[in-house]
Amino acid sequence: MARPETNRFYLDACATAPLRPGVFERMAEVQAQAWANPSSLHQDGIAAAEALERARFQIASRFTALPDELVFTSSATESVHLALHGLAGRQATGRLLISAVEHPAVAGAAQQLSHQGWDVQEWPVDHLGRIRLDLIDELLAPPTRLVSLIWGQSEVGTLQPLLEVAEACRARAIPLHTDATQVVSQGIPSWCDLPVDLLTASAHKCGGPRGIGLLLVRPEWRAAMTPQLLGGGQEGGLRSGTPSAVLAAGMASAIDQVERVDPSAMAHSGNGIAHLRDAIRERLATDPRLEICGDPHDRLPHHLSLLVRDDQHQPISARHFVRCLDRVGLAVSSGSACSSGKDSDSAVLTAMGLPQAFRRSGIRISLGHWLSADDLEPIVERFQAGLEMALHS
Repeated sequence: MARPETNRFYLDACATAPLRPGVFERMAEVQAQAWANPSSLHQDGIAAAEALERARFQIASRFTALPDELVFTSSATESVHLALHGLAGRQATGRLLISAVEHPAVAGAAQQLSHQGWDVQEWPVDHLGRIRLDLIDELLAPPTRLVSLIWGQSEVGTLQPLLEVAEACRARAIPLHTDATQVVSQGIPSWCDLPVDLLTASAHKCGGPRGIGLLLVRPEWRAAMTPQLLGGGQEGGLRSGTPSAVLAAGMASAIDQVERVDPSAMAHSGNGIAHLRDAIRERLATDPRLEICGDPHDRLPHHLSLLVRDDQHQPISARHFVRCLDRVGLAVSSGSACSSGKDSDSAVLTAMGLPQAFRRSGIRISLGHWLSADDLEPIVERFQAGLEMALHS
């Protein structure tokens, strides 16, 4: 619903989400009682260590993982770098395979590895943003030694066929990392049933605090990883730096409120938010100036991606449109909010083969638990008002 004090609708959950109920209170409680350094041996430090490990057990249980399989980091971006650089650091260089629609964190980590002798290859996608499975045998053949595949694409919403790729990687003993940041915000998969080796997520997409992320890693691969931050040897030696029991407790409280979901049913998770998304999509799809982008069915349940054009079918600048929507009280994104506001062609839309003229006309609507079916009409009305403003300004 719109916030009474601002009369605005926040539709940018893929960028970050507001705290879920009770998260702030839980963090305040831990801050008051367990604020010390968890590595200290006195009673205050022991209280902090207990709060930290309690959060670790709570999150691990939610994922049906072992506590020792969970590493706390500062963000999903750090988790990505730890996963890729950590595994690459103790094996001979070879081919690192990533999709052509990865988050900039994965692309950036891969680029760094290319300077260290790794051959980085992108897995092509089709016009819906899905990797081409017909290339699986070719791309997983030697010298591929490491694969990273985004699960839910944040810009266009497409879910990748992760389970098929995971089984193929397992058959070839190739470690597979997945950036599950957007997926975990909508449904918690069972780690023990998920055939991947490393999984990245963050708290703030789930309604938890910013400043903390996680990496789930299988014991056999954890033992082969090189830490990226050296110092005190926290997190079992994989991630030095004083951990925050407060942030960990906030993350645990938020993740507790995300439903568990079968990994094969991610498109139908999200606590029913897909129904509101579908209703908005149905209403907006009647406007010939709007085109649905990404996979229409196999997609993040809270996500809607649109290409915007004018009455003459010419593309409208997404950045300009986002500003117009902001003026009428809708907060949405153009492309990925993790690209620091760069005004350039979308790498994702480019990989999907869209004409160059439309590579800056994509916007993203992403919904969350704070919205309800009652918000449908005002959201659609404001969207249309923002579109008219964009066409005439």
